[in-house]
Order: sequence, then C-alpha cells, then structure tokens
Amino acid sequence: MKPFQASSAVLVSLALLAGANALAQGVQVPTVQIGARAVSTGYEIDGVIEPVKQSVVAAQASGRVVKLLVKMGDQVKAGQLLATIDDRETSVGVQRSAAQLNQSEAELRNARTNYERTRSLREQGFVSQAALDMAETQYKAAQAGNEQARAGASASALSQGYTRITAPYDGWVLQTHVDAGDLAVPGKPIVTVYAPLPLRAVVQVPASQAESARAAKDVQVQLTEDNGDSKWVSPVKRSTMPAADPVSQTVVWRLDLSAQAAQNLLPGQQVRVRFIGGQAQRMVVPAAAVLKRGELTAVYVATERGFVLRAVRLGADHGSDGVEVVAGLAAGEQVATDPVRAGLAGAKAAVASKR
Repeated sequence: MKPFQASSAVLVSLALLAGANALAQGVQVPTVQIGARAVSTGYEIDGVIEPVKQSVVAAQASGRVVKLLVKMGDQVKAGQLLATIDDRETSVGVQRSAAQLNQSEAELRNARTNYERTRSLREQGFVSQAALDMAETQYKAAQAGNEQARAGASASALSQGYTRITAPYDGWVLQTHVDAGDLAVPGKPIVTVYAPLPLRAVVQVPASQAESARAAKDVQVQLTEDNGDSKWVSPVKRSTMPAADPVSQTVVWRLDLSAQAAQNLLPGQQVRVRFIGGQAQRMVVPAAAVLKRGELTAVYVATERGFVLRAVRLGADHGSDGVEVVAGLAAGEQVATDPVRAGLAGAKAAVASKR
C-alpha cells in the first residue's frame, strides 16, 4: 500500500495560507480616533436643466394636419411657419363673411341715400316727420348690420389664421407631437419650442428637508467645464413653489443660471445642486472605513484583542469631511481606515490619528 501523498495544488494552497497568516501577524492597519467635529449642515441633491421659456404650441382649429414643416432639433425664428391645418372649411367661412360684408355695405349705402333724400324733402315740407324718422331708423339699422358684418369677416379671417401654426419666439424645436395627416383639434399639442437661453436648474426637495433648504445660507449648482473639470456656481435668481406635491411629497426649487454659466448646458441634462447650511458638531468617520455587505453597514473597531466588526447606522454624507455616524460608535474609539486589511487574522491597529 502506497503512502498518502498530497497533491501539488493542496501543498501550494497550504503554503499560501501559512504565508498569509504569517504576514497577517505583522499587519499594521491605520486607524482614526472618532470624535465630534464641525461639519456643514447642508446637503446635495440631483437637479435637471430646463429652459425658462418653453412653450407647447397647440392647435386652435379643427382639421387634418396638411404639412409639418419642422422636426426635433430644428432652429426656428419668431413667426416662422411650423405646420398647416386643412383650411378649406375656414376658407368657405371667409368667403361667406366677405359676401355678407359686401351686402351690408350696399344696404348701408342705400339706407344713407334714402335718409338724406327724405331729410331734404322734409325740409321742403313734402314728407312727414314720421317718414323721416323711418328713414333714419333704417339708416341706423344698416349701420349696425355693416358693423356686424365687419366683425364676422374679422372673426373668419382670424379662424383661418389659426390653421397656420407659427413659432412664438426664436428658439429650437424640442419635440413634435403630430405627423402630417393626423387630426388636429383645439388644444391638441403640435410642437414644443424652447428658447436656448436663459436656462435654470430645477430640483425637487423632499418636504422633510424643505425647512433646511429655506434656511440654507447659499445654494450652488455644479457644472462641468469644457476641460472636464467641475465648478460650483450660484444662481442669479431662485424661487420655490408655495406648496408640496401631494404625490411625490417634494417642493420644487427653480434656480435661474446666468448666460455665461448656462452656455454649455442642454435641457434635460442632470446636474448636482447643494444647499449650504451652517456648522454643527457631528461624529463622522471616513467613507473608506465603512464596510458594506448586503444590508450590513459596519466598521472595524480596534480593541485590546484586535479588530472587532461592529454594525453602525449612518447619517448624512458630508463629502470630504466623512460620513455621519448616528449610532454604533462612541467618541474616542479607534476605527480602521482600511477594513479589508483589518479583517485579516492578527491585524493590529497602528497609531491612531484624531478625526
């Protein structure tokens, strides 16, 4: 019977494990001493860029869309024709109104002539006062009929003008809502147009943070420059809605940007917005010290027997200042800044720096 011989793979694994344990005996893990420190009470939230001037141009007449002359991304000028609606019915209305206007003008001329003739005859005593009154009444009725016909002609011309969809101002086409041949009815969107400048950042602040947002000393928007670097700029104007949305439970903030800051932005682009508050004492740990495994959030705490993994509850992220610890740690404890190395067997804490 042959003696038992371990495979080469097993021998290599045992050797590596023994080497790792031997190295772990001398691992010095840097730590930081936890304590309260002054951090900003503000917070950051995502926002979206939108144009200040954006209009949904809708139909004001019924009919088929005969032509759609623009597409998404086209640049348009104020008054430029965007689409046309079938105007055959309105054209008939214009012709009818023109005929009624001509008829009323003829009746007005006839009534004026009859009134002037009757007045002359009355002055000579050839007709009675009743005849003059009748002629005057007919003349005034003809005047009213003519004014009514003129109003009808104006209304018909206006209705025909509604079949021509034009741009309200210089801008760009953001979206088209119909195609040629679609049925247009009053109020149906045809084209959405926006002006490239000015632009604003819009954020939806949770209602629970509304008070802290209003108390913020400053509000800034993070923008990306041409070289890829980011910078924070302050809006030239900011406004907020007076009520919270009942569904999302958020309050809308609108932050108008200067033309120089918004020149490289596009509607729909996502930006970062921060509300800068005052200073408050909070206990924080470096973000690198936090170990997350599924739903577990923990840190390695240095003890006399080595590092112990302890679950913690985190609060707000204060960026370079660290992550706020709500529960799980006490002031003065030492936390490993490298949780991977702290998890090795025999790892020891190096001299702690104060946090």
